[in-house]
Amino acid sequence: MGSVCTSEDVAKKVEDQVLLVVRPMYLTPPIHGAAIVATILKNSDMYNDWTIELKGMADRIISMRQQLYEAIQARGTPGDWSHIIKHIGMFTFTGLSEEQVHLIAKEYHIYMTYDGRISMASLSSKTVPQLADAIHAVVTRIA
Repeated sequence: MGSVCTSEDVAKKVEDQVLLVVRPMYLTPPIHGAAIVATILKNSDMYNDWTIELKGMADRIISMRQQLYEAIQARGTPGDWSHIIKHIGMFTFTGLSEEQVHLIAKEYHIYMTYDGRISMASLSSKTVPQLADAIHAVVTRIA
């Protein structure tokens, strides 16, 4: 593969110039997000709508945790899976090993971080059984 710059020295100078342009974009984000938040928090109707929507999202994630736990239990998957319902938030550690994570990606096209962390917010009642089946398969194949 060819180089865009004629030398390492020129490449370093180009990199320095690019950093001058992009660094402020990352270190000083636009104010739009803060203005939206301020608008919502200052308006009682908007704030009430937001808290209702937030509660709905939190309840849905709790429901996905419960459904996943019950689906794994129903399959008789070896191990203690109670951490799935004990954790809080959008993400949870499945307890899968890196080898199991690679197998679940290769054979079931279910992707997660190599340490087995998944996004609970991305699950639905339709996808929970598929994930539970895949977890059961890899756990029973690779202890």
